[in-house]
Amino acid sequence: MSRTRITHEDGIIYEFTPHLESVTTVEPGEKLTVETIDSLDGAVQSEGDLLESVPEEVNAATGPIAVAGAEPGDVLAVEIEEIRIAEDRGRVITIDGFGLLDDPDHDEVDVDIEAPRTRMTPISGTDSDSDSDDSESLVLEWDGLETDLEVPVDPVVGTIGVAPAAESYTTLVPHDHGGNLDTTDVTAGNTVYFPVFQEDAMLAMGDCKAAMADGEMCGTGAEVSTEIDLTLEVVDSPRTSIDRPFVETPSAWKTVASAETLEQACELAHSDLLDLLVADPDHGFDHTDAHMVASLVGGLEISQVVDPLVTVRNAIPKRYLSQPF
Repeated sequence: MSRTRITHEDGIIYEFTPHLESVTTVEPGEKLTVETIDSLDGAVQSEGDLLESVPEEVNAATGPIAVAGAEPGDVLAVEIEEIRIAEDRGRVITIDGFGLLDDPDHDEVDVDIEAPRTRMTPISGTDSDSDSDDSESLVLEWDGLETDLEVPVDPVVGTIGVAPAAESYTTLVPHDHGGNLDTTDVTAGNTVYFPVFQEDAMLAMGDCKAAMADGEMCGTGAEVSTEIDLTLEVVDSPRTSIDRPFVETPSAWKTVASAETLEQACELAHSDLLDLLVADPDHGFDHTDAHMVASLVGGLEISQVVDPLVTVRNAIPKRYLSQPF
């Protein structure tokens, strides 16, 4: 089956608003390829390219893509089938005042962290002679290292979301609509579910990384341009409504929440998981029993701690929670 291709030249946004205008409309079940540019819009091409501050416009998201028939109250399912790196290198940067140990608003500021600094990450194994994507790696040929390091390529979509309910959020900010979630589970082989707040959902995505750790501590992953193969489906009249993004992996369901503090984000992600457990017809839990079960088999995971809001997820193995929709 042929795929509809949507490129950043068709349209990009730097803000998720309730009144987005789409660059194209697709039908549920349609297979797409979405091209994205790197989160820094090509501004960093060498280690001599330094960013003194976070750009006013960052994390360009390709779209918005209208999904025909999606209505408020529905759930949009985004099945990510493959993420291909579209260039031969990524970039990791530090910016003064941005990052886990370099934010003046936080208690701990590490004076030994140099900012700004740029490190390029050439990607090996991406040519046509490569037998498998498993051979792809980032090669850290950085001045001052005694030996080169290799980091496995494991692409992640950093920013992905739909039109929000009422407020507007830049593509640097994560919230209930999605946005800058910087969550390693937003990757090939998984499905991300979003609450639909506006007609046709209005999906957009970008800010991809060739590799990124949970937490994204320095403020970036290895930022790259990509091609993303995906399929969109609309769940109308879902058995269980959701207020925030929700991720399905082959083995687990994961609620995703963003808030001003880590504790608040954990509380939201946990409350969302309890609602799903209580709604599961296979168990008959009340909220207290669901709270207890989640304490036995759930698991809080940090997505990122460097954006204007922090993001966490709460994971539960699929054997304890049936398909919510």
